[in-house]
Amino acid sequence: MKQLTSNQTILENLEKRGITEPTPVQKQVIPEIKLNKNILFQSETGTGKTFAYLIPLLENISPSENKVQVVISAPTHELASQIKAEVQAICDIKVALLIGGAPIKRQVELLKEKPLVVIGGPARLLELINLKKLKVEKAKAIVLDEVDRLLSPELRDETTDLVASMPKNAQLVACSATTKSNIVKILEDALENRKSEAESEGTNNKIETIVLPMEDVLKRKITHWAFFVEQRKKIEFLRKLLAAEKPTKALIFTSRADQVENIASKLQFAKIECAALHAKTDKVERKQAIDRFRSGKNNILITSDLASRGLDFADVTHIIQMDVSTNDDFFIHRAGRTARAGKTGINIVIGDAHEMRLYSKLEKKLGFVVYPKELHNGKVTEPFLD
Repeated sequence: MKQLTSNQTILENLEKRGITEPTPVQKQVIPEIKLNKNILFQSETGTGKTFAYLIPLLENISPSENKVQVVISAPTHELASQIKAEVQAICDIKVALLIGGAPIKRQVELLKEKPLVVIGGPARLLELINLKKLKVEKAKAIVLDEVDRLLSPELRDETTDLVASMPKNAQLVACSATTKSNIVKILEDALENRKSEAESEGTNNKIETIVLPMEDVLKRKITHWAFFVEQRKKIEFLRKLLAAEKPTKALIFTSRADQVENIASKLQFAKIECAALHAKTDKVERKQAIDRFRSGKNNILITSDLASRGLDFADVTHIIQMDVSTNDDFFIHRAGRTARAGKTGINIVIGDAHEMRLYSKLEKKLGFVVYPKELHNGKVTEPFLD
């Protein structure tokens, strides 16, 4: 990493985590961010996007200037919390987490402590700016992590207004594993709408796009299995599969939030320790579920697609999808929670006849190979041919 940062504290902390060589996305993106360009970069899950923007932006912070200098926005509480942890892991810069659902009064108090970096959802960040509690006139950069999700219809207005609230000379950095063709235009329009008491000379509202070549994580590092199971038998099958595979760490996905608790309760009834996470989970319980899974106290986490975006859990060996989304991005982000940081993993779909047809279409479209499997005598086997 020495060729990409001269900050000794950052270097030493990265080395403590075993990070000594930059990933391809870091090699390409860090020098461009250092040139103060507005950047939108796309790279597969698990390729090191967070440090690609954190390293150059944190290195550029002036500790003596007690003003917010970097604003980072993320679409979920969990991702925002994770980014905060990554900042604290590599430097001792003061950082504040500003997320919706938490008492705004406490966050106002946090801002009085003069953080140099603030991280949160676009709605809460914008609310604090409009209340004049979060002052961003000295902000050098704004980051949009998982920008495609931040520009989805439910978050787009708050995100573009947040970008427009930045100083004219603030750099914009946006990233995601998947992006849409209209994102650059939306962000450039938001940059054009930035307000300033005086027009800044030479303001650049253009955004450069960097698309990293596919590393084929789905093909090369993830093994894909398919189990044909009728809907009503899925949870009981899941119990048997977990007993057969004994995963070191497994993420179980279902697209329906109400099914998360149902699956968790039935597994717990069968004496299988697990945690549950979905959009309606209480904030404290959400944090506890993530902490237990991350620490290994629970090695099974059942979740809706809330947790498939951006969260980085170490050493996830198995992804189990209890349904197949018609949205390709959801499938990619789910599967991408395993085989991170150069490791390998198994992605399993438990599907009925309709879902197997969807899975087959994804196999052809995304170019990976699906291996049909069966359970026999408590073991995963190849299908028996008649």
